[in-house]
Amino acid sequence: MSAGTYTPRPGAAPLPHMIAAQTALETRMLLRNGEQLLLTVIIPTLLLVLFSAVDIVDTGSGASVDFLAPGILALAVMSTAFTGQAIATGFERRYGVLKRLAASPLPRWALMTAKTLSVLVTEVLQIVLLTAIALALGWSPEGNPLSALLLLVLGTAAFSGLGLLMAGTLKAEATLAAANLVFLLLLVGGGVIVPLDKFPDAAQSVLGLLPVSALSEGLRDVLQHGASMPWAEAGILAVWAVLGLGAAAKFFRWE
Repeated sequence: MSAGTYTPRPGAAPLPHMIAAQTALETRMLLRNGEQLLLTVIIPTLLLVLFSAVDIVDTGSGASVDFLAPGILALAVMSTAFTGQAIATGFERRYGVLKRLAASPLPRWALMTAKTLSVLVTEVLQIVLLTAIALALGWSPEGNPLSALLLLVLGTAAFSGLGLLMAGTLKAEATLAAANLVFLLLLVGGGVIVPLDKFPDAAQSVLGLLPVSALSEGLRDVLQHGASMPWAEAGILAVWAVLGLGAAAKFFRWE
């Protein structure tokens, strides 16, 4: 046996391995959190089933589920990429987790990449579950699935940027309160369950610029009405994504 066989060889793991390991950890932590599961799975599922089965809101002609399913998909993206990520990251920042991770071999940008990938993994699980439930309720989606996928990716980028901006600038308790309040307000006024045309004309023009409204209406254009690509809604989401991610990168505080 040659000398040095057991000599330690310390060093960081390859960057892709570190990102994959951190992504798996972030995903497990998210799925084990009861509050996060309530936001990301239980509430969207209950809303989809309840409002599809009971004629509470006038959703126009056609089956209620055809109107509701795209909006609930948008709500699922918002609950994970914005509300859940903001709350989790805010408390990680408060307890010094982010500060310690920033001192590890994992670069800061790679940590944010892992968080984003974790959000995407969770969203895939949400979309599969909600789609299966909607199909069981009689949903008949139309349109190009690639257009819907692009809208979901743009929505994820927009909500992730806003969630990280909130988590990186406010105290954890303020983030918890603000993220949940925004979730409730956008659930009611973002075109998720109540059609935007039920609001006054002046309010419609403002509400239509919100990211959840753009995502909901864009997905309806594709999945309910068979449109090829709603570029106006995609443009709104892209602007929110650039502004949110840019502001988060500039103002995010690690301590």
